Amino acid sequence: MQHSPRIVVIGAGAAGLNVAARIRRVAPQHAVTIIEPAEHHFYQPLWTFVGGGVFPRERSRRDMADVIPDGVRWVREAAGEFKPDENLVITHSGERLGYDALVVAPGIQINWRAIPGLKESLGTQGVCSNYSYDSVNSTWEQLEALRSGEAIFTFPTTPIKCAGAPLKIMFLAEDYLRRTGSRAAVNVRYRCGVGTIFRAPKYAQELVKIAAARAVDVRYKQDLVALRPDSREAVFRDTDSGNELVEKYTMIHVAPPMGPPDFIKQSPLADGAGWVEVDKHSLQHVRFPNVFSLGDASSLPTSKTAAAIRAQGPVLTANLLAVLRGQAPRARYLGYTSCPLVTGYGRLMLAEFDYDLQPCETFPFDQGKERRSMYLLKKYLMPTLYWQGLVRGRNWPWPIPEFGLPRA
Repeated sequence: MQHSPRIVVIGAGAAGLNVAARIRRVAPQHAVTIIEPAEHHFYQPLWTFVGGGVFPRERSRRDMADVIPDGVRWVREAAGEFKPDENLVITHSGERLGYDALVVAPGIQINWRAIPGLKESLGTQGVCSNYSYDSVNSTWEQLEALRSGEAIFTFPTTPIKCAGAPLKIMFLAEDYLRRTGSRAAVNVRYRCGVGTIFRAPKYAQELVKIAAARAVDVRYKQDLVALRPDSREAVFRDTDSGNELVEKYTMIHVAPPMGPPDFIKQSPLADGAGWVEVDKHSLQHVRFPNVFSLGDASSLPTSKTAAAIRAQGPVLTANLLAVLRGQAPRARYLGYTSCPLVTGYGRLMLAEFDYDLQPCETFPFDQGKERRSMYLLKKYLMPTLYWQGLVRGRNWPWPIPEFGLPRA
């Protein structure tokens, strides 16, 4: 007797949950297994608001058991080894899981120890970061206590999840200091490891203007390479000259270096940089046709955001099911991603763009301007869309603004 197609999903972040839930909706006869060791799932876009004192961090967390789709088997451990020639995944405990199709979506790895002095000082001595549930409260604690001195916000040279997040907390902090009367006594600095403030030119031009109008000291190609927490000094390396510069700080918010998870980097699925090597339009692996990937661990050359999953999930699901039927994948992903750029309390610029960094906007007005309506969208509507829509495999109430995308 022919068995039901077996689909294994690595990771129960936004990407893995979205695809698993979609498959269960459109092909409930397929046997879906998720491999995920974490006990909790986090709505990480909320951490900007947590760091800015708007919401408690607990609103971002739910038990993993509550978000795993009905009918999906949950293997509560980490994947350890891939044998794609044998259609096999081996977990850390040695369980061998065969598959007919594999979806690889374990997310991105945060390399805290890549910056000497960061891991051991995180949450103390002026060092904070919104990039983990454990440390996000420290951002608000540091900001609330700041009355004078130097506030530094960093952006690394590596790809990171939600590339707008370091800017968002910087703008919120600047606004908070202005509202509380401390802005004149605090020098706000943004140290960007790359050469532009934001990848998409339309939004970058406006962000540069906003930063200048608010007297933020922005410098590019300055990569944080070490912290000296005892003396509250940050060491930056100029990526052009290689020269190092030491800056004093009272508070420093660090966006840490990130990269592909080690077990992906060391696997036969990886490209030269360690990401899961997939075609950027079909999301199908370039060497193993029954392997697919989306989200932060994939090689897709677009910003790593939860919003990108909104467009990637339907494409991957359609193409995976086509391959299982013996058909060629026909759905195409054109690079849509979105970054709701908070620029202050009550102000937000909704950046949406594609692979070519061209605007790919939802609403019938210029999204390159700060708007209160977009801030309210992020603060109140997007969390509901995430929990009730994205991780449950449902579509947004409005279409994806990307030409040619199937509405699966």
